[in-house]
Amino acid sequence: MRYKLTFVVGLALGYVLGTRAGRERYEQLKKSARQVAQNPAVRNTAETAAQQGRVYAGKAIHSVSEKVGDRMPDSVAARVRSLRERNTDGAVGDDWGTSNT
Repeated sequence: MRYKLTFVVGLALGYVLGTRAGRERYEQLKKSARQVAQNPAVRNTAETAAQQGRVYAGKAIHSVSEKVGDRMPDSVAARVRSLRERNTDGAVGDDWGTSNT
C-alpha cells in the first residue's frame, strides 16, 4: 500500500509541475532531445551498440542451441535452425531498416 501511495503522490506532483511548466517548456525539451538524437556522435554510438548487441545475440543463439538443441520442442528447434542458417558468422541481418555500419 505504501508503494501505491508513493506512486500516486509522485504522479500528482509530476502532473502539477508539468502543467506549470506549460507547452513552451515541453517544446523546448523536445527540441533539445531532437538535437541530441541527431548528433553524429550519439548516432554512431547507438549504431555501434546495436551492432555489438546483434553480434552477441548471434553468438548466444549458437551456444545455447548447441547445449540444449536435443531437448527443445520441434517448433523451437526449427526456428533456431532457420536463425542459424540466416546467421552463419554471428552477425544478424537487420530487419528494422537501420544501417549495419
